[in-house]
Amino acid sequence: MAQPERDYLPSDIVVTGERDTGYANEDGSSATKTPTPLIDVPQGVSFITEDQLEDQSIRQLNEALRYVPGISMETGEGHRDEVFIRGQESTADFYIDGLRDDAQYYRSLYNIERVEVLKGANALIFGRGAGGGAINRVAKRADLAGQAVSASASVDSFGAFALLADVNQPLSSDVALRVNGTYEEFDSHRDFYEGRLFGISPTLTALLGPQTTLIASYTYDDDKRVTDRGVPSVGNSGPLRGYDETFFGDPGFNEAESQAHIARLRLEHDFGGGLTANGTVQYANYDKVYANILPTGVDEVDNTVFLGGYRDYTARENWIGQGNLVWQAGSDTIESTLLVGFEASRQDTVNGRDTVTFTRAPVVGGLDPNETPLAETIFIPPYVLNTGARLRDSQLETLSFYAQEQLQIGDHIELVGGLRWDRFDLQTLDVKGGVSGSRVDEKVSPRLGVIVKPTPDVSVYASYAESFLPQAGDQFLLLSPTAAQFEPEKFTSYELGVKWAPLAKVLVTAAVFRLERSKTPYTDPLGNTTLTGESRVDGFEIGAVGEVTDFWKANIGYTYLDGELRSASDFGPAGLRLQQTPKHQIAAWNRFDVTEALGFGIGVIHQSDQYASFSNDVVLPGYWRVDAAAYYTVSERFSVQLNIENLFDESYYPSAHGDNNIQPAEPFSARIGVRLAL
Repeated sequence: MAQPERDYLPSDIVVTGERDTGYANEDGSSATKTPTPLIDVPQGVSFITEDQLEDQSIRQLNEALRYVPGISMETGEGHRDEVFIRGQESTADFYIDGLRDDAQYYRSLYNIERVEVLKGANALIFGRGAGGGAINRVAKRADLAGQAVSASASVDSFGAFALLADVNQPLSSDVALRVNGTYEEFDSHRDFYEGRLFGISPTLTALLGPQTTLIASYTYDDDKRVTDRGVPSVGNSGPLRGYDETFFGDPGFNEAESQAHIARLRLEHDFGGGLTANGTVQYANYDKVYANILPTGVDEVDNTVFLGGYRDYTARENWIGQGNLVWQAGSDTIESTLLVGFEASRQDTVNGRDTVTFTRAPVVGGLDPNETPLAETIFIPPYVLNTGARLRDSQLETLSFYAQEQLQIGDHIELVGGLRWDRFDLQTLDVKGGVSGSRVDEKVSPRLGVIVKPTPDVSVYASYAESFLPQAGDQFLLLSPTAAQFEPEKFTSYELGVKWAPLAKVLVTAAVFRLERSKTPYTDPLGNTTLTGESRVDGFEIGAVGEVTDFWKANIGYTYLDGELRSASDFGPAGLRLQQTPKHQIAAWNRFDVTEALGFGIGVIHQSDQYASFSNDVVLPGYWRVDAAAYYTVSERFSVQLNIENLFDESYYPSAHGDNNIQPAEPFSARIGVRLAL
């Protein structure tokens, strides 16, 4: 009846740890694409392991990221993952095993081994975007070591439930198959909210020879849920209070559906003598549609709410090919880790939108066609859907080459330097307006770092990195004639930090950093557009993760962010604070095993006040949230777990999409689950 071992630290990439999770990370840390210990990576990296995800009963990426300081969540229009990393907003800086997964949808974690958040500009490894950071999911692989079967089920106090299965089966001494699957049904305190997710992900590992491994995988996720845009604000006084359960939409119209197919084929080969290579091809197909009636404002005098609406659809097809060559060589005094790689991709996207028109006839002294009284259940005025309001077709081709050298000089000094060259060719067509746009950019992104190691368990580092984002938004759906004239926005990251492994399975990190965004468009009152907009984020973060004692596992972090517009841009005038960037963030999760069979968990999340948008008119008040858990291991094969979210039933508003789509937090909820291992 002993508690299963829990791993909160991806110890295969930490110099002082021992890998005990069975995950083969031959490609090294995602921050370097090389087998570099995390303690020797000169940038901030946060991670959540599979064990912590299980302890917290987390199954969706957006739920997991709430426990990462430096990240704040955007509501994402109620149909997608969207984040702010060090104050920079993104719907596209998501990766799986280091390959771009940039469509707008919700990502499940049923087939994921670990979530990594790499902070600061990351162009050398990830290419365009990733100005504030990148989020990488490490997928589960088939294991040749032996058969393993596990299943889990959970249900919460709102009636939402999840079923998961994980089956690993060696087919021979050289081939293994693993299949992960899930079925979830969603529910919450919000009226009319519901949905479901079906996902399946088979993966195959095959030894083609003593030094060659082939990994093939396919993932199909089918997600359908109500599109919930939250509550509006009341002038400058913040979110509308007293309507946290009210649905400001049409249950028969507000629906989001997505189907994602992702197939990958990866080949790894060890040439011997420290020389290894890997190559991956990924095909992804995304089909997405979401429709919504949403609140756009409140009339405080008449106690009414104004509504808008639209239906949006996207079809995207991605091809990505990536290859890496890593050479490790050296002597007792100098050791070299050289990375040389390339990446080529093609992305084809069609995006369209239909608009909603409210058809009720206006009456003098009466309500506007899109205006309705505030009530516990909102009456939706009659409306029609106008098809073909916009249609956009885009083709994106990229080609990248990169090289990085990590040079260890003696026992105390390491130097990191690298360059990435990207060619970015974007062609777009506004089908409805008949306006085409095109631009080719060729950019070089550098990365530099110095690491000083007074002892093997301590590293002090300084780093500099750049990234860029073309002037077409991070989804690259339309390039306007104005935007086509300008070179990409630039992100520059400076960071000083220290990493310390005081215990074999504990890593403590601290860093100060500055992130500058420049070449942002600014259109003056006369209509002239220039690239003079600038913003800056200064910050500090500190964290600790790992197994503190035999009975205490923890992942604790704090981040301070001070972000503002340094000059006028299309975001707003100089001096405005960056949207949804709280100054103070705390995230702490702890598990305590009282006996071999009984354990408890306690978690805390805090975010200080933040602005809902660049208008700086609507404040999302600061909040504290406390979560708790209890674990009981009945036998080696069967365990029971209780998770409580928002233990003290706090009312707060953690995210928004502009000033009038603010998401109320879930009140006290309990989830009970069982896990079976065969």
